[in-house]
Amino acid sequence: MDYEPGRAVSSPAMRIAVLASGSGTLLEAIVASGIEVSLVVVDRECGAQSIAATAGIDCELLLRDSYGPAFDREGYTAKLEGLLDEKDIGLVVMAWFVTILAASAYERFGGRVLNTHPALLPSFKGWHAVEEALGYGVKVTGCTVHVATADVDAGPILAQAAVEVFGDDTVESLHERIKQVERTIYPAAIKDYVKALEAERKS
Repeated sequence: MDYEPGRAVSSPAMRIAVLASGSGTLLEAIVASGIEVSLVVVDRECGAQSIAATAGIDCELLLRDSYGPAFDREGYTAKLEGLLDEKDIGLVVMAWFVTILAASAYERFGGRVLNTHPALLPSFKGWHAVEEALGYGVKVTGCTVHVATADVDAGPILAQAAVEVFGDDTVESLHERIKQVERTIYPAAIKDYVKALEAERKS
């Protein structure tokens, strides 16, 4: 079955949650692509809440109360898992959600957590991918959509797109071009993955 622009692709058996921490532009692109998002979860007050409200999507603030050694990662993850279970979520989509979850989340939702990363994995894993690409002097970097696992930026790759690095690029200018590509390939990869999961469920 082919997907059409603006056509919702989820079903009662595949409810999608988007986890976000920032402005919400990636969430906005996901929604604009026709993907039916059932829930948005944020870990702080952020722009994604406004995007969810405008789209009429249920949005839950699961506030992170610490950013230091005292942060209870396992406890926070357990609360998130409970919320996702309560909302009957079948697929979790990270849209620049900056809280690293405990391994239990990837065990509970094994193979059903997606992430996007601003580099061509397996190169430049981690939080400083754009800075490292510039520092290394590569001519091409890009964006990767992958299945998230407990090992950061190490899950199976679903889609990649290349972005040329210009001689006068700054971290900000390069990252913005990567984000523009990301807003296209991430929704497309989500749709393909939902289609594959639904086919597997029916087989």
